[in-house]
Amino acid sequence: MKYNLNHKEEEVMQILWKLKKAFVKEIIEEMPDPKPPYNTVSSIIRKLEAAGLIGHEAFGKTHRYFAILEKQQYRKTAFKSFLSNYFGGSVEQVVSYFVQEEKVSPKELEELVEKIKNAKEGDDE
Repeated sequence: MKYNLNHKEEEVMQILWKLKKAFVKEIIEEMPDPKPPYNTVSSIIRKLEAAGLIGHEAFGKTHRYFAILEKQQYRKTAFKSFLSNYFGGSVEQVVSYFVQEEKVSPKELEELVEKIKNAKEGDDE
């Protein structure tokens, strides 16, 4: 399931991933100030539900929502898009960015290299 979430949609999904299940009111409570209007959040939720990314349980006229799209699944898709759009698909450019711009330390890089080696060794088995 591929879907590019806009900022507000992603904010709602992050809240649902955190809370697991929530009513619109509970989602709004988790949002930063200034809080968006109820109808705005409700519209975002209906759009996400129409896209098959969230579902709901009905309690009379009230609905409690939950994520269908898993966070890990979205993270993978979003990161691939980010990598492609901002770094030409190059992991080397990402690492270079972190070294130059974010001042990643040599110790942190060594730990990353060690994780890569361990992951490769696990693939060989």
